[in-house]
Amino acid sequence: MTYETVTFSLPVRSPFSLNLTVWALRRRKTNIVDRWDGTRYSRIIVFNSSPVNITVRQEDMSPETGIRITLESKSVLPHQIQNDVGLLLQKMLGLTIDLQPFYGIAGTNDILKPLVARFSGVRPPRFPSIFEALINSIACQQVSLDAGIVMLNRLSESFGMNYVDNDSASQAFPRPEDLREVSEEEIRKLGFSYQKAKAIKNLAEAVIDKKIELGNLEYMKNNEAAACLSAIRGIGRWSAEYVLLRGLGRLDSFPGDDIGAQNNLKRIFHLDTKPGYEEIKTLTTQWHPYEGLVYFHLLLEKLHLKGVI
Repeated sequence: MTYETVTFSLPVRSPFSLNLTVWALRRRKTNIVDRWDGTRYSRIIVFNSSPVNITVRQEDMSPETGIRITLESKSVLPHQIQNDVGLLLQKMLGLTIDLQPFYGIAGTNDILKPLVARFSGVRPPRFPSIFEALINSIACQQVSLDAGIVMLNRLSESFGMNYVDNDSASQAFPRPEDLREVSEEEIRKLGFSYQKAKAIKNLAEAVIDKKIELGNLEYMKNNEAAACLSAIRGIGRWSAEYVLLRGLGRLDSFPGDDIGAQNNLKRIFHLDTKPGYEEIKTLTTQWHPYEGLVYFHLLLEKLHLKGVI
């Protein structure tokens, strides 16, 4: 089968680590949507109803670094796809984020200084769509992250668009339209609870029918966006703050109800018990407006302690 291929580069101001940024995005090595082989990040994205395999490598471009992007498709790649993918990756990999103000704060903070030294160059990642961020938040509610990733993998394998390369197949994350004809029972069979299956189905239908305009959230203040998100079935305070950070890129958002984050803060602050929501807000205020960027550093530290990275 013939594939069409496009390759191009994007500059990224140093410091930048594709490895660390991808791990902050994928969270677990079992993640089959965001794939990392040690040197290459790859993912299937659907453009004009056709799956496109995106592969990203880091390359050195002194005094800046950069990424080399390869697009592969079984369909004709439209002329504008290079620009579209470039903008998408800038968002997903935080390529336009200036880290220097954060590093300035970290340089005078005893807790942040060693974290920044160890994980220099990590950028704050985002899911490619707010819809995907919402589905991730629903899947990971009140279960371990490992269990949530398993269910998200099953959702992608069952309903995401396939990209076949030789004898292997990769899946895109399902779009709302991919779930149009899927029943709640089919979603439940993947391991989701009744309430989660209903929330996923309702969200997909609401987006398709334009009862929810997720794009409008980009222009709202944090409190306004959180209120709109919380009005969606199945979205509570943790999910709303999670989407603010991972879906909308609000770096001053720290999901205070996040169990993993509570454990991380308990460890670095040497607390006797896990901090509650209000205590977390007090503890993280010292890092404003980069609380969310610290969230990613703490995630990487936990992966480091586990020997994953």
